[in-house]
Amino acid sequence: MAALKTCSALVTGANRGLGLEMVKQLLEAPCSKVFAGCLDIDGPNSEALMELAKKHPGVITLEHLDVSDPSSIKESAKKVGSLLGEKGLNLLVNNAGVLPPKSMFTATFEDMINAFNTNMIGPLFVIREYLPYLRAAAKVSGKSGMSSDKAAVINISSNAASMSIVPSLLGPFPFFPYSISKAALNMLTVYTAMELKTDEILCISIHPGWVRTDMGGDKAPLNTKESVEGMLRVIGSLTEKQHGGYMDYTGKTLTW
Repeated sequence: MAALKTCSALVTGANRGLGLEMVKQLLEAPCSKVFAGCLDIDGPNSEALMELAKKHPGVITLEHLDVSDPSSIKESAKKVGSLLGEKGLNLLVNNAGVLPPKSMFTATFEDMINAFNTNMIGPLFVIREYLPYLRAAAKVSGKSGMSSDKAAVINISSNAASMSIVPSLLGPFPFFPYSISKAALNMLTVYTAMELKTDEILCISIHPGWVRTDMGGDKAPLNTKESVEGMLRVIGSLTEKQHGGYMDYTGKTLTW
Protein backbone atom coordinates (compact mmCIF):
# COMPACT_ATOMS: atom_id res chain seq x y z
CA MET A 1 0.00 0.00 0.00
CA ALA A 2 1.44 3.34 -1.04
CA ALA A 3 2.10 5.83 1.74
CA LEU A 4 0.17 8.52 -0.09
CA LYS A 5 -3.16 10.20 0.55
CA THR A 6 -3.56 12.29 -2.56
CA CYS A 7 -7.02 12.37 -4.12
CA SER A 8 -6.26 13.31 -7.74
CA ALA A 9 -3.25 12.58 -9.92
CA LEU A 10 -2.05 12.80 -13.51
CA VAL A 11 0.64 10.43 -14.79
CA THR A 12 2.23 10.86 -18.22
CA GLY A 13 3.55 7.86 -20.12
CA ALA A 14 1.03 5.75 -18.22
CA ASN A 15 0.50 2.89 -20.64
CA ARG A 16 3.48 0.73 -19.66
CA GLY A 17 6.50 0.31 -17.41
CA LEU A 18 6.79 2.67 -14.46
CA GLY A 19 3.84 4.76 -15.58
CA LEU A 20 1.44 1.82 -15.66
CA GLU A 21 2.66 0.59 -12.28
CA MET A 22 2.29 4.11 -10.88
CA VAL A 23 -1.36 4.16 -11.95
CA LYS A 24 -1.93 0.75 -10.33
CA GLN A 25 -0.44 1.80 -7.02
CA LEU A 26 -2.14 5.20 -6.97
CA LEU A 27 -5.41 3.27 -6.93
CA GLU A 28 -4.31 1.83 -3.59
CA ALA A 29 -3.44 5.26 -2.14
CA PRO A 30 -6.43 5.60 -2.61
CA CYS A 31 -6.88 8.16 -5.33
CA SER A 32 -10.41 9.13 -6.30
CA LYS A 33 -9.25 10.36 -9.72
CA VAL A 34 -6.29 9.11 -11.72
CA PHE A 35 -5.70 10.59 -15.16
CA ALA A 36 -3.55 8.25 -17.24
CA GLY A 37 -1.95 10.13 -20.10
CA CYS A 38 -0.27 8.36 -22.99
CA LEU A 39 0.49 8.81 -26.67
CA ASP A 40 -1.56 5.93 -28.11
CA ILE A 41 -4.58 5.10 -25.96
CA ASP A 42 -6.00 2.52 -28.37
CA GLY A 43 -2.72 0.91 -29.45
CA PRO A 44 -1.36 -2.53 -28.55
CA ASN A 45 1.04 -1.01 -26.02
CA SER A 46 -1.93 0.33 -24.04
CA GLU A 47 -3.96 -2.88 -23.66
CA ALA A 48 -3.00 -3.40 -20.00
CA LEU A 49 -3.92 0.19 -19.19
CA MET A 50 -7.27 -0.12 -20.97
CA GLU A 51 -8.07 -3.29 -18.99
CA LEU A 52 -7.17 -1.53 -15.75
CA ALA A 53 -9.43 1.39 -16.64
CA LYS A 54 -12.33 -0.99 -17.31
CA LYS A 55 -11.91 -2.45 -13.82
CA HIS A 56 -11.99 1.02 -12.24
CA PRO A 57 -14.63 3.04 -14.11
CA GLY A 58 -15.02 6.56 -12.83
CA VAL A 59 -11.60 6.46 -11.17
CA ILE A 60 -9.17 6.04 -14.06
CA THR A 61 -9.59 8.38 -17.01
CA LEU A 62 -7.54 7.65 -20.12
CA GLU A 63 -6.25 10.79 -21.74
CA HIS A 64 -4.48 11.18 -25.07
CA LEU A 65 -1.33 13.10 -24.15
CA ASP A 66 1.67 13.42 -26.44
CA VAL A 67 4.22 15.34 -24.38
CA SER A 68 6.19 16.20 -27.52
CA ASP A 69 3.17 18.03 -28.99
CA PRO A 70 2.18 21.38 -27.42
CA SER A 71 -1.35 21.24 -28.85
CA SER A 72 -1.89 17.77 -27.36
CA ILE A 73 -0.73 19.00 -23.97
CA LYS A 74 -3.03 22.01 -24.12
CA GLU A 75 -6.04 19.95 -25.22
CA SER A 76 -5.49 17.34 -22.52
CA ALA A 77 -5.28 20.04 -19.85
CA LYS A 78 -8.63 21.45 -20.95
CA LYS A 79 -10.29 18.03 -20.80
CA VAL A 80 -8.78 17.08 -17.46
CA GLY A 81 -9.56 20.50 -16.02
CA SER A 82 -13.23 20.12 -16.93
CA LEU A 83 -13.33 16.89 -14.89
CA LEU A 84 -11.39 18.00 -11.85
CA GLY A 85 -13.76 20.54 -10.36
CA GLU A 86 -12.90 23.01 -7.64
CA LYS A 87 -10.52 20.69 -5.78
CA GLY A 88 -7.98 20.80 -8.58
CA LEU A 89 -5.05 18.45 -9.16
CA ASN A 90 -2.94 17.23 -6.24
CA LEU A 91 -0.20 15.32 -8.01
CA LEU A 92 1.43 15.69 -11.42
CA VAL A 93 3.93 12.96 -12.34
CA ASN A 94 6.06 13.73 -15.38
CA ASN A 95 7.00 10.15 -16.24
CA ALA A 96 6.98 9.97 -20.05
CA GLY A 97 10.48 9.61 -21.44
CA VAL A 98 12.62 8.27 -24.28
CA LEU A 99 16.06 6.70 -24.22
CA PRO A 100 17.92 6.55 -27.55
CA PRO A 101 20.85 4.12 -26.94
CA LYS A 102 23.41 6.42 -28.51
CA SER A 103 26.80 7.82 -27.59
CA MET A 104 28.16 11.33 -28.08
CA PHE A 105 29.48 10.26 -31.49
CA THR A 106 26.54 8.19 -32.73
CA ALA A 107 23.60 10.37 -31.60
CA THR A 108 21.90 12.06 -34.53
CA PHE A 109 20.39 15.51 -34.60
CA GLU A 110 16.95 13.86 -34.48
CA ASP A 111 17.95 11.75 -31.46
CA MET A 112 18.88 14.87 -29.52
CA ILE A 113 15.77 16.81 -30.55
CA ASN A 114 13.46 13.91 -29.68
CA ALA A 115 15.13 13.35 -26.31
CA PHE A 116 14.85 17.01 -25.31
CA ASN A 117 11.29 17.33 -26.62
CA THR A 118 10.05 14.37 -24.59
CA ASN A 119 12.29 14.43 -21.53
CA MET A 120 12.47 18.15 -20.77
CA ILE A 121 10.47 20.46 -23.03
CA GLY A 122 7.33 18.32 -22.75
CA PRO A 123 7.38 18.31 -18.93
CA LEU A 124 7.86 22.08 -18.95
CA PHE A 125 4.69 22.64 -20.95
CA VAL A 126 2.77 19.98 -19.05
CA ILE A 127 3.57 21.87 -15.84
CA ARG A 128 2.55 25.18 -17.38
CA GLU A 129 -0.77 23.93 -18.77
CA TYR A 130 -1.74 22.04 -15.60
CA LEU A 131 -0.53 24.72 -13.20
CA PRO A 132 -3.97 26.32 -12.71
CA TYR A 133 -5.30 23.01 -11.36
CA LEU A 134 -2.30 22.52 -9.08
CA ARG A 135 -2.80 26.05 -7.75
CA ALA A 136 -6.48 25.32 -7.16
CA ALA A 137 -5.61 22.22 -5.15
CA ALA A 138 -3.04 24.08 -3.07
CA LYS A 139 -5.50 26.89 -2.39
CA VAL A 140 -8.44 24.74 -1.29
CA SER A 141 -6.40 22.30 0.80
CA GLY A 142 -6.46 24.48 3.90
CA LYS A 143 -3.04 23.04 4.82
CA SER A 144 0.11 25.00 5.54
CA GLY A 145 3.48 24.10 4.09
CA MET A 146 4.06 21.69 1.22
CA SER A 147 3.13 18.07 0.62
CA SER A 148 2.11 15.71 -2.15
CA ASP A 149 -1.36 15.54 -0.60
CA LYS A 150 -1.68 19.27 -1.20
CA ALA A 151 -0.08 19.89 -4.61
CA ALA A 152 3.12 18.52 -6.09
CA VAL A 153 5.06 18.12 -9.32
CA ILE A 154 7.19 14.99 -9.50
CA ASN A 155 9.70 14.82 -12.35
CA ILE A 156 10.95 11.29 -13.01
CA SER A 157 14.65 11.80 -13.57
CA SER A 158 17.65 9.46 -13.36
CA ASN A 159 21.02 9.17 -11.68
CA ALA A 160 22.32 9.32 -15.24
CA ALA A 161 21.43 13.02 -15.10
CA SER A 162 23.93 13.65 -12.30
CA MET A 163 27.14 15.32 -13.45
CA SER A 164 28.94 13.91 -10.41
CA ILE A 165 27.60 10.34 -10.71
CA VAL A 166 27.91 9.71 -14.46
CA PRO A 167 31.75 9.56 -14.52
CA SER A 168 31.67 6.75 -11.93
CA LEU A 169 29.15 4.57 -13.78
CA LEU A 170 30.62 1.26 -14.92
CA GLY A 171 31.47 0.84 -18.58
CA PRO A 172 30.86 3.19 -21.50
CA PHE A 173 27.60 5.08 -21.15
CA PRO A 174 25.59 4.72 -24.41
CA PHE A 175 22.66 6.92 -23.42
CA PHE A 176 24.05 10.32 -24.26
CA PRO A 177 20.78 12.03 -25.38
CA TYR A 178 18.89 10.62 -22.39
CA SER A 179 21.51 11.63 -19.84
CA ILE A 180 21.83 15.20 -21.06
CA SER A 181 18.09 15.76 -21.50
CA LYS A 182 17.43 14.41 -17.98
CA ALA A 183 20.08 16.79 -16.63
CA ALA A 184 18.06 19.55 -18.29
CA LEU A 185 14.95 18.15 -16.58
CA ASN A 186 16.74 18.49 -13.24
CA MET A 187 17.36 22.17 -13.98
CA LEU A 188 13.67 22.49 -14.82
CA THR A 189 12.94 21.10 -11.37
CA VAL A 190 15.15 23.77 -9.79
CA TYR A 191 13.42 26.56 -11.70
CA THR A 192 9.94 25.15 -11.09
CA ALA A 193 10.63 24.94 -7.37
CA MET A 194 11.66 28.59 -7.30
CA GLU A 195 8.67 29.75 -9.34
CA LEU A 196 6.07 27.74 -7.39
CA LYS A 197 7.36 28.33 -3.89
CA THR A 198 4.88 31.13 -3.18
CA ASP A 199 2.03 28.86 -4.36
CA GLU A 200 3.25 26.18 -1.92
CA ILE A 201 3.37 23.64 -4.73
CA LEU A 202 6.10 21.10 -4.06
CA CYS A 203 8.49 20.01 -6.82
CA ILE A 204 11.28 17.42 -6.90
CA SER A 205 13.24 15.21 -9.29
CA ILE A 206 13.32 11.52 -8.40
CA HIS A 207 15.44 8.64 -9.69
CA PRO A 208 13.38 5.43 -9.85
CA GLY A 209 16.41 3.17 -9.76
CA TRP A 210 17.52 0.82 -12.51
CA VAL A 211 14.27 -0.94 -13.35
CA ARG A 212 13.37 -3.88 -15.57
CA THR A 213 11.30 -2.16 -18.24
CA ASP A 214 11.55 -1.77 -22.00
CA MET A 215 13.81 1.16 -21.27
CA GLY A 216 15.82 -0.34 -18.41
CA GLY A 217 16.37 -3.77 -19.95
CA ASP A 218 16.34 -7.30 -18.53
CA LYS A 219 19.50 -6.97 -16.43
CA ALA A 220 18.09 -4.26 -14.14
CA PRO A 221 17.90 -5.32 -10.47
CA LEU A 222 14.51 -3.76 -9.68
CA ASN A 223 11.04 -4.58 -10.92
CA THR A 224 8.45 -1.86 -11.44
CA LYS A 225 6.51 -2.76 -8.29
CA GLU A 226 9.56 -2.30 -6.06
CA SER A 227 10.54 0.96 -7.72
CA VAL A 228 7.10 2.54 -7.60
CA GLU A 229 6.47 1.40 -4.01
CA GLY A 230 9.69 3.15 -3.04
CA MET A 231 8.93 6.30 -5.00
CA LEU A 232 5.43 6.61 -3.55
CA ARG A 233 6.77 6.17 -0.03
CA VAL A 234 9.20 9.01 -0.71
CA ILE A 235 6.57 11.18 -2.41
CA GLY A 236 4.14 10.60 0.45
CA SER A 237 6.70 11.77 3.02
CA LEU A 238 7.80 14.95 1.24
CA THR A 239 7.63 18.36 2.91
CA GLU A 240 8.96 21.80 2.05
CA LYS A 241 12.37 20.59 3.30
CA GLN A 242 12.77 18.50 0.14
CA HIS A 243 11.32 21.17 -2.19
CA GLY A 244 13.54 21.55 -5.24
CA GLY A 245 15.45 18.39 -4.33
CA TYR A 246 16.95 15.48 -6.26
CA MET A 247 16.32 12.10 -4.64
CA ASP A 248 16.09 8.42 -5.43
CA TYR A 249 13.36 5.86 -4.77
CA THR A 250 14.85 5.02 -1.35
CA GLY A 251 14.73 8.63 -0.15
CA LYS A 252 18.46 9.22 -0.58
CA THR A 253 19.47 12.71 -1.72
CA LEU A 254 21.50 12.61 -4.93
CA THR A 255 24.24 14.99 -5.98
CA TRP A 256 23.57 17.15 -9.00
